[in-house]
Amino acid sequence: MEYIYAALLLHKAGKKIEEASVTRILEAAGVKVEPARVKALVAALDGVDISDAIQKAAMPVAAPVAAAPAAEAKKEKKEEKSAEAEKKEEQAAAAGLGALFG
Repeated sequence: MEYIYAALLLHKAGKKIEEASVTRILEAAGVKVEPARVKALVAALDGVDISDAIQKAAMPVAAPVAAAPAAEAKKEKKEEKSAEAEKKEEQAAAAGLGALFG
């Protein structure tokens, strides 16, 4: 994950993502650098529009808002079930008491 962060940091700073730059950032952070991983990262990001990838990966803000009414409906259903369950329990308890006085 540190390797990706290093690449994102370079991107944010407007620098080119190169092996030497990624290696320097990782070393500065105290990470034991694996040259093969750095090389693979740089090769994988070659030609990738990082800004576009970040934008596509971002969650839309409307999704949680749309989920709120569904959560409210579930809560109301649970409350209805609770009221029905309570009523049944009261009836079962009353039936049990009736058997005592038979």
